[in-house]
Amino acid sequence: MSNEIPPQGRRDFLKKGTLAAVAFSAGASVSQGQEPAPEATGPGVPKKPLPPTVEHKHSHVEAEYDGFSRYQPSRGHDPDSDYYLGKLVPGFRKPADGPAPITTPDLEKLPFKMVDGVKEFHVSAEEVSREFLPGYHMNVYGYNGSLPGPLIEINQGDRIRILVTNNLSEATNFHMHGFEMPVQYDGAAEMTQNPIKPGKTFKYEFDVHEEGTFFYHSHVAMQEAMGMVGPIVVHPAKPFDPPVDRDFMLVFQNFFILPNQTVSDSWSMDWNWHTINGRSGPYTTPCVVKHGERVRVRLIDFSPMQHHPIHMHGHTFWVTAHEGARAPKTAWIPRNTELVAVAQASEFEFIANNPGDWQFHCHMVHHMMNHMTRQNGPRIRQNVSVDHYMENLDVRPTVTVTKTGRGTAPPGYPQKMQGMEMSMEFMKKVWQPREMKGMREAAPMSMKGLMTSMRVLPDDLFHRVMETDEKIEKGSIFAEIVNRFGNPADYKKTPPGMMEKMMMHEGHS
Repeated sequence: MSNEIPPQGRRDFLKKGTLAAVAFSAGASVSQGQEPAPEATGPGVPKKPLPPTVEHKHSHVEAEYDGFSRYQPSRGHDPDSDYYLGKLVPGFRKPADGPAPITTPDLEKLPFKMVDGVKEFHVSAEEVSREFLPGYHMNVYGYNGSLPGPLIEINQGDRIRILVTNNLSEATNFHMHGFEMPVQYDGAAEMTQNPIKPGKTFKYEFDVHEEGTFFYHSHVAMQEAMGMVGPIVVHPAKPFDPPVDRDFMLVFQNFFILPNQTVSDSWSMDWNWHTINGRSGPYTTPCVVKHGERVRVRLIDFSPMQHHPIHMHGHTFWVTAHEGARAPKTAWIPRNTELVAVAQASEFEFIANNPGDWQFHCHMVHHMMNHMTRQNGPRIRQNVSVDHYMENLDVRPTVTVTKTGRGTAPPGYPQKMQGMEMSMEFMKKVWQPREMKGMREAAPMSMKGLMTSMRVLPDDLFHRVMETDEKIEKGSIFAEIVNRFGNPADYKKTPPGMMEKMMMHEGHS
């Protein structure tokens, strides 16, 4: 009996043996906890499955573009693709719907009226009392009762008339930063026009040919340091592609205000109060978007002399424009941290594909605190209650000042973050905006200075937070996102009474 396998049988044997080997190899990989090797990229690559809690309801756009998913963190298959990191992935808004409304948390929009075919705005330069934090009212300069001034929103091709009235006790002027207008309207102090004296009004009128993110401000240096700025958005005559679903405007500013003062020291070379649209964290109102939307953030740095490395957690964004103009798509840069310099504006765009409450903040450590200043008086006494001598101010215990840590004790301020107290009234104001509904109870503890949050919520949770008056328990929306998109077994809620204990025992800045 011959052991030789006939040619046809040999082919069948090798074919079956190869398939068996592949099957065994794949089975072994899976059994060892390894995923089978992915297929080569290309038209045949399977699309990512939607997260089980997501339903794609928009027939005019896709859930995935070349490996980039609008519903879960992803990159895409090809860095040269138009859709890599969501670069040109459209939002849900259709181009025919026009530009998305500009959202300016904690700021108003300046109204206008049409007069002889011209959009006419009235601006008042004046002293302003602005509540940086609940109960902390600061005396600053601003416009129309606001710091920063209200948003001016116009269209490319508009003819505008801005009547600026000076209600300050000193002369001022008015410069529209970045506009190419007739020179007599430039507002560059005495170089182009006479100062606007107290009680007087000056008219600016010209045609707008720019588009993008701009701002108006006094061109008196010390008045700038006192806060005199306001944002301007010019919508393009030809809508940008792809359109965005949400469009936010944020103005970052710095001030130096001593603990016993409410007026900024405009001569200072350092800064201890930091505001976004006139408020400091945790009093900054979060930006709230729907899961899968395309989002734009316009960010203006009007600090006297400090740049801001702006970082957003949980997402990678494209830098699509600066204060000069929108950049060609070939010049867009993907980042999660962008350095925005003094008197500059940057625009970020991204697909909100990672649900959660994400910090969005300056990354300079001194800008992630409130009221950071040298400590004097009772606060520098280590581990000593001052209640017993505050009742008798004629008695002063001796003070030992040290910058050296003892054992496991931190060396004191700023590590102990001693200072402003979060009273119950303080916290009620922090939680008042509907945009805060359902965030973790301890969230305000992490938000200070130039810090806000970008909340990415599924449709139903967005509806509950932003469109109903439902009473929502603190932490419940966040916990639901963890349940749907995270690992609930690894999540722990804020310990009961944590905020109350903090407010009772030690104030935090």
